[in-house]
Amino acid sequence: MTTTRALLSSRTAVRSLMPATGSDAAGHSPGTVLGPWPDRLERARAYVAQGGYAATMTPDALLGHIDGAGLRGRGGAGFPAAVKLAAVRDAGGAPVVVANGEEGEPGSVKDRWLLRARPHLVLDGLALAAAVVGARRAYVYLADPIAADRVRRALVQWPPPLPVDVVETEHTYVAGEETAVVRRVNGGPALPLAKPPRPHQRGVGDEPTLVANVETLARIALIAARPDLSRQIADATLMTLAGPGAPALLTEAPYGTTLRALAHAHGGGDFHAALMGGLFGGLVTGRTLDLPVDPGRLAEAGTALGCGAVRFLGPHDCPVTTAAAAAAHLAAESARQCGVCVAGSGSIRDALRALSAGTAGDDALAALRRWSAGLPGRGACGLLDAAAGTAGSLLRAFPELVTAHLAAPCPACAATGPPEAGGGGGAHPLVVPVPEVSDTLPPAVRAATPHRHP
Repeated sequence: MTTTRALLSSRTAVRSLMPATGSDAAGHSPGTVLGPWPDRLERARAYVAQGGYAATMTPDALLGHIDGAGLRGRGGAGFPAAVKLAAVRDAGGAPVVVANGEEGEPGSVKDRWLLRARPHLVLDGLALAAAVVGARRAYVYLADPIAADRVRRALVQWPPPLPVDVVETEHTYVAGEETAVVRRVNGGPALPLAKPPRPHQRGVGDEPTLVANVETLARIALIAARPDLSRQIADATLMTLAGPGAPALLTEAPYGTTLRALAHAHGGGDFHAALMGGLFGGLVTGRTLDLPVDPGRLAEAGTALGCGAVRFLGPHDCPVTTAAAAAAHLAAESARQCGVCVAGSGSIRDALRALSAGTAGDDALAALRRWSAGLPGRGACGLLDAAAGTAGSLLRAFPELVTAHLAAPCPACAATGPPEAGGGGGAHPLVVPVPEVSDTLPPAVRAATPHRHP
């Protein structure tokens, strides 16, 4: 089963799908987030040698390039980055910028890898974003001790032009929601707040605050270093691919790449479905795999790219089991602040668990339809939306399969067993391990560098 095979693999591979256009003599393509050595920690000196920390354009010019390239945020919502930057800049006060690296989606590893492997790229983007909005203080917010250590070391290697503090939190699904980020940086718990106000209106220290995903900041740094490649940089994205038959894969792919091409890159075989956007895009059938990776096209098809995490389902994987596992994880991760979320996510979990066990009745099916339509938008964050969306996508994409489960569990569900509760970011069938990033220099760099790197 998918769940068993996924847990057997302790490593995630890293491989770029970016075209080789403009590659240097070593075959490294500029303007890519993965960079030339994705399995090694990047040093400050090497980053500067590749054009980092240069800040050769004015903040207004950089904002124009970000806007012209159409860069969207990579935290999940896909909001235009230039609009968000301008909103904080124009709000007055003493703006604050937060690099958000708390990666709550269990199927995503891109942000933790980025902070472990390329902290200088993120910190460069953080400083550039701070200059655009006129920020006087910045923070890096994360829940990964290895990443925290490497970010702190990077700050020592190349001191930033403004104070930057590292704020650690517990790894939970809701801790990366922007109001939870602000609440934690302000000294409180990493739990979402009711909106409005939103952070760009009143955030850290009651000042206008830009909460930006670390991949968004990395792409801002790349655009500043290579404005001639702005569109290419904005139209590519990091993705975490998982499924049966091969280890998980972290890749960088240009928009327009089909989901089917990504499935082949992952090493997959006969995939008949996928869980999209971590737990936010819902379940889709194999027909959707011919769609391109493009936020607009995917939204038109009723799904979402989200954080760029995709779990493919093979012939022995049942979408009902996958939906039940997703709902179990979400219910366990509820912040337990909103009664509607506690009750709603728990009810969806129980109904899908019964469906996977073959013990659900028509009343459970009717309740799932009702909850999937009526619960979105009623919680303080997106967790309840994800739970309701997962149930709704299962009903829409696989109606015959759902009906068949009312009589008895399918062989795949019976073999997998009841979905685990998950929670806390621990072992769970949907969790993907973070790619290993060595702290040693790549051999080619070490041989060419007689002096000591910082």
